[in-house]
Amino acid sequence: MLLQRKGRRCACVWCTEDSRVDSHVVSPCWSITDQKGDKSLWFTTSSHYTAILIWILGQSTVVLEWHSLTLIRAGIPLTLPLGASSGFVLSECLLDLSLFPMSWRPTYRSSKFRNVYGKVANREHCFEGIPITKNVHDNHFCAVNSKFLAIVTESAGGGSFIVIPVTQSGRIDPHHPKVCGHQGNVLDIKWNPFHENIIASCSEDSSVRIWEIPDGGLRRNMTEAILELYGHSRRVGLIEWHPTCSGILFSAGYDYKILIWNLEIGEPVKMIDCHTDVILCVSFNTEGSLLATTCKDKKLRVIEPRSGQVLQEANCKNHKVNRVVFLGNMKRLLTTGVSRWNTRQIALWDQEDLSMPIIEEEIDGLSGLLFPFYDADTHMLYLAGKGDGNIRYYEVTTEKPYLQYLMEFRSPAPQKGLGVMPKHGLDVGACEVFRFYKLVTLKGLIEPISMIVPRRSETYQEDIYPMTPGTEPALSADEWLSGINRGPVLISLKEGYSRPNKLVFKAPVKEKKSVVVNGIDLLENVPPRTENELLRMFFRQQDELRRLKDELSQKDIKIRQLELELNNLRNSPNINNRNNNNNNDDNSM
Repeated sequence: MLLQRKGRRCACVWCTEDSRVDSHVVSPCWSITDQKGDKSLWFTTSSHYTAILIWILGQSTVVLEWHSLTLIRAGIPLTLPLGASSGFVLSECLLDLSLFPMSWRPTYRSSKFRNVYGKVANREHCFEGIPITKNVHDNHFCAVNSKFLAIVTESAGGGSFIVIPVTQSGRIDPHHPKVCGHQGNVLDIKWNPFHENIIASCSEDSSVRIWEIPDGGLRRNMTEAILELYGHSRRVGLIEWHPTCSGILFSAGYDYKILIWNLEIGEPVKMIDCHTDVILCVSFNTEGSLLATTCKDKKLRVIEPRSGQVLQEANCKNHKVNRVVFLGNMKRLLTTGVSRWNTRQIALWDQEDLSMPIIEEEIDGLSGLLFPFYDADTHMLYLAGKGDGNIRYYEVTTEKPYLQYLMEFRSPAPQKGLGVMPKHGLDVGACEVFRFYKLVTLKGLIEPISMIVPRRSETYQEDIYPMTPGTEPALSADEWLSGINRGPVLISLKEGYSRPNKLVFKAPVKEKKSVVVNGIDLLENVPPRTENELLRMFFRQQDELRRLKDELSQKDIKIRQLELELNNLRNSPNINNRNNNNNNDDNSM
């Protein structure tokens, strides 16, 4: 039943235990409309009658509940206890709207990040002419730190990726040197968070390799890794560095296993084999003591990595999970996936109880994979879809509504993947709180996108730049493996982060085995078995021939210089005089 007067509407619904709505007669100055089938009517089934008033002004609707109703009749207030007046007739009564609190006003949550906007870098600060890979594997194919930008590229034989200094923007030379040591397509690359010249890569050739990039970038193709890790029986699709330990690397393969590598000895120290299908995503909590994984078997797991014990497991039937991320120290997990109606969806979970999600929210009906990015310093969540041109961002809180939508960055160019700059590489003076590196495959373009908090003051904004993890590890590999947990070493960005990292990555030295037959090392000179191996060997020999030619030309120049010096010595007058004197002495004798 709807009561309407002068543009304001007040719906008064009285319900019994069987949800029966009683009709009432009111003064002729009110019009009555039956709204029993309207979704806006709320019914409660309890031992007492309940009245629910729905105040509507404009487009705002707030539901208020009272256990008594105050009416004005001939200027005398009349309070009706609803528990005993189901059949009361409202005759010649006027409802005084001023008696009830106007709590229909929408509540706006104040936030310093409500006006964050995305700013695309100028054309001269973009990276053009890069043959970005066309592989359909669900990954970012991009990794960035404060020194280098690495992108997986399309290659004819084997797999390769290009490494460019972040200051070397503009059009890239098509013959720019590449890292091309893998025999299969490269599926993932990640920079070491504590050694900015060290990058890990994994490939379809079932290997994980560690590379050391020289300062200033590559000057020739790099084919020899400082460390090659073999332990998976099928291709390796994911790698992840430990967030607080310098020598621990995780790899997930299509053999349904996660291997934990100790890079100080170059061997796997633990295998996690609790998954029954392909692992889609892995994520660490802040101190690296918990590992969250999503799998193709539609299960979300929280694992203690050192023991391999599954602490929590969720069977996601209504929410097919694809990606997962820990929300800092909130003890929350956020997953992106697909609902049963094939709409993109996000879900918030309690990491200590995965029986059901705290909230689920549908995003849209597109089909691209949603990548979540969480900034623990600002508590902002970014959602970017594969193939989309927009990036949505939210603010995460520990209280309802948990996810507060802020704004959306829009761009017409679709993104294949996104790289994220670490905090110490941001422009603090411009109030930049996040930076993406967007891969646009059709244009061969890498486009930086800065998320900026608009501020008028030019001083350091301490409220948006709290202490943040730096490039100094908190633990060694042996300490973490022994069971010690420690949070990241925090730094301040106030004076600009310029402290050099004195740590040096040392790869373990392994004994090189050889099988020599007729003076030829068969293990060093293995004949190619596939076309990719043949091309790889051909390009390696071409590089070797080019190096030998350069070395030979330098030696030729040196020989000519020595010959000229020798001729000069022979033709000098001092030498001739000495020879004449020697001849005279011989004649006198």
